[in-house]
Amino acid sequence: MRIVIQRVTNASVAISGRTHSSIGRGLMVLVGVEKGDSSDDARWLADKTVALRIFDDEAGVMNRSVTDVGGEVLAVSQFTLTASTRKGNRPSYIRAASGAEGQPLYELYCSLLEQRLNAPVSRGVFGADMQVELVNDGPVTIIIDSRLKE
Repeated sequence: MRIVIQRVTNASVAISGRTHSSIGRGLMVLVGVEKGDSSDDARWLADKTVALRIFDDEAGVMNRSVTDVGGEVLAVSQFTLTASTRKGNRPSYIRAASGAEGQPLYELYCSLLEQRLNAPVSRGVFGADMQVELVNDGPVTIIIDSRLKE
């Protein structure tokens, strides 16, 4: 699984021109699931997401997590995170998990976040054509891949 985490002042996802979910200060997370990913990947990424210290403390140092600042989370499935651009100029998505494999892992990741945050996680709709808007704060953008465990 791969995620892109953005620290935001606000973010929203719309479907067919209507706002589906929105958050204030917190994290906008794009979630890509690859073939062969497991619940262990979802668990590791959920732990990493809530513990990531990318919010400023009183000294202006990124030393606080989304939990520490009482931030919100918006998680959106994003199969294009699995793209391979090795050959040619048109990305290949052959590594992307099928909906039957990917959706349960996306939902598990979101549920694990809710458990760890003790708060609801706003979501997109798996497989939907969505429009995402956000104000990236910083900007701060972090890419995490459960297969690399960096």
